[in-house]
Amino acid sequence: MTVNSAKTNFQRLAEFAGITINGDRPFDIQVHNDDVYERILQGGALALGESYMDGWWDCQALDELIYRILKSRLETKVKKDWRLIWHILRSRIFNLQKASRAFQIGERHYDIGNDFYREMLGRSMSYTCAYWRNARNLDEAQEAKLDLVCRKIGLKAGMNVLDLGCGWGSFAKYAAEKYGAKVTGVTVSKEQVELGREMCKGLPVEIEFKDYRNAGGKYDRVISIGIMEHVGYKNYRTYMEVVDRNLKDDGIAFIHTIGSNISDTTSNPWTTKYIFPNGMLPSIAQIGKAMEGLFVMEDWHNFGPDYDRTLMAWYKNFENAWPVFKDKYGERFYRMWRYYLLSCAGAFRSRHIQLWQIVMTKPGREQPFCRLS
Repeated sequence: MTVNSAKTNFQRLAEFAGITINGDRPFDIQVHNDDVYERILQGGALALGESYMDGWWDCQALDELIYRILKSRLETKVKKDWRLIWHILRSRIFNLQKASRAFQIGERHYDIGNDFYREMLGRSMSYTCAYWRNARNLDEAQEAKLDLVCRKIGLKAGMNVLDLGCGWGSFAKYAAEKYGAKVTGVTVSKEQVELGREMCKGLPVEIEFKDYRNAGGKYDRVISIGIMEHVGYKNYRTYMEVVDRNLKDDGIAFIHTIGSNISDTTSNPWTTKYIFPNGMLPSIAQIGKAMEGLFVMEDWHNFGPDYDRTLMAWYKNFENAWPVFKDKYGERFYRMWRYYLLSCAGAFRSRHIQLWQIVMTKPGREQPFCRLS
């Protein structure tokens, strides 16, 4: 394919999404290397992100660009190259989220620096979607999310809670301080364990360095806030069995997760390569099948648009703090992280992906009365 023909084909696709090459609107692409047209046409989502990291193109409002691409479903009009086909086949042949690989996400993503995450995430150190209904800023929205979880699970003083994938312990700290709960959290990140224990010092909280599959005990509540994206479709049933094993018969289970509109076996190839290794998003059907026979679904709440606002708040913090981290991480990291945060915001804005909170109980238990909004 010649440069001119590739440019013509690319221009036609861009116009379909309302985007102009080298246009003057914030969401228009500014091309610096004419080879980018064929590269993206051949490589799709992976090439789009990689070529941005390489500086082949720029866009002032990346979030709006990705919003328009996904809203118009341009990804269905770009052919799949061998790398994407292998990406899909690999996820179907192998269990990419098996126990021996569980700690890769901690090492490659969550352990890049607690100082970096402190600046980006704000006071709560909560790296999941905030709840913005009555909030004026990120810190208030994250506290509202944590309180929403506590109310949905009917948390009371003295209850024992298991937090699978506890991050830096933001929920554990809040539940212990505000509700008088005893919390055990598990995470695959050494950095999260270190800072989480510091944040929760003096509280009835234990944070352990282990995979969720190795959690043990009996708890009044078993929750996860942002771990299902790392579990993998081959392990959803295992996850539910772990929850069932650790939950008392009269207990309540809770899941907070990003969700996909379709059932798939892998995720965006750029995101899994550069941001969340072995990650994938569950669908309603996949979660439903995994919980079948083990749990009754009590409530399923979608507030995906709140993640758009959360990501934009993180991005603002990231930009404000970047001068402090510029020498440590470098320009390629900056472009990678900018693309990650803004492309995710665009994905939620387009309703391409969702944010779900799910409340579950064991069969035979009376329906609980919980505050669900």
